Amino acid sequence: MERILVSACLLGSRVRYDGGAKTSDDELLARWREEGRLVPFCPEVQGGLPVPRPPAEIEGGAGGAAVLEGAARIRTPAGDDVTDAFLLGARRALAAATSAGARLAILKEGSPSCGSLRIYDGTFGGRTTPGQGVTTALLERGGIRVFGEDRIPDAAAYLAHLLTARGGRRW
Repeated sequence: MERILVSACLLGSRVRYDGGAKTSDDELLARWREEGRLVPFCPEVQGGLPVPRPPAEIEGGAGGAAVLEGAARIRTPAGDDVTDAFLLGARRALAAATSAGARLAILKEGSPSCGSLRIYDGTFGGRTTPGQGVTTALLERGGIRVFGEDRIPDAAAYLAHLLTARGGRRW
């Protein structure tokens, strides 16, 4: 069975920085959950950050690749550097996906960990910029395709491609 790494907050786990969840009501996600395809994961919690916790953003909206390369840091509004926790969480997400055999992930858009198309710009002003979070950048380097929760139909098409390529059933 093809497995899918998914942000735990999208499945109702209260792991976000503010102690909340961002539960998705997407029918495909619900079906995949019933099928046992989903591997819930929160890289920030698995990296050792508490719930709740201060928000964090990548300096200058540089993106996850810059953090992986040591060219950017992740900070809270007070200036605390939480980069190491984000890097640890990203490594653990890649390990969880690899262990489960997942070749795709559905992660929370906008997050400094999980954003796939956009992240916050590092000013804590509520503005986003094109870019990826740290976990997304590491997963994609590891050959795992990442989709935001607003692109689940695209993830479904990719899953269908993976299943067809190996002769499995579509769902």
